[in-house]
Amino acid sequence: MTASTLARERKQAPGSDLAPPSAWLLALEFRAFWEFGAVLPAWPALQRAPGGDGHPVIVFPGLSANDGSTVPLRRYLGSLGYDTAGWNQGFNFGPRAGVLGAARQQVEETFKSTGRKVSLIGWSLGGVYARELAKLLPDMVRGVITLGTPFAGPPKSTHAWRIYVLTSGHAIDQDSQHYDLPGAPPVPTTSVYSRSDGIVAWQGSIQAPSRANPNTENVEVIASHVGLGLNPSTWWAVADRLSQAEGKWKPFERKRGLHGLIFPDPQR
Repeated sequence: MTASTLARERKQAPGSDLAPPSAWLLALEFRAFWEFGAVLPAWPALQRAPGGDGHPVIVFPGLSANDGSTVPLRRYLGSLGYDTAGWNQGFNFGPRAGVLGAARQQVEETFKSTGRKVSLIGWSLGGVYARELAKLLPDMVRGVITLGTPFAGPPKSTHAWRIYVLTSGHAIDQDSQHYDLPGAPPVPTTSVYSRSDGIVAWQGSIQAPSRANPNTENVEVIASHVGLGLNPSTWWAVADRLSQAEGKWKPFERKRGLHGLIFPDPQR
């Protein structure tokens, strides 16, 4: 990718004319295999992430993916002490009849059976579910973490919108009008995104400041969209966010040196 192309990607502002990522970024999605391969050499460092307190965590897969895609992330979080679960609805083909109702029931039953608030993690489209469920059940949700979720841009600012229409049978423009997607849930909310995302325009994953909820943030990593949930830096960021004591949320802390390179400053 040329420097000028990357500059145009970074300067593009959210809006009704926000286009999907360039063909160059889409081609770079093949690096997802190497991202997952980096887990092994990064494992000693990943095990030094803050430990969990045993509270329940539900992970929602992306469009056309199932719980198999989130097994590596869930097993990692389980090794840190969290009680993790998938969404248990097979492949995510969009919010078809009964999907959101079943997801809501899962959150409610988890909260009642454990007596603890539930953290929700959503990869891509799964993050939309996580955010909307937190809006419906704020007293049962501890926090939300999304990975490359397109909630702030126009519906067609991704390369996946045609797949959404094909698999869900819904018109994406009409579906998006049923929800206040850019509005932050009333719980601590973190959007993990990558400027080199080849599927979702990264500007559409930026959470705008919310007066109603000051506990929101954007955490940038260097990853592909397909590899976001398999990337060691994403895993570290997720573990760091989940480890915060309930009611004591603080923004993600970027440090100097290698840490600052792995997690670029979104304000740059």
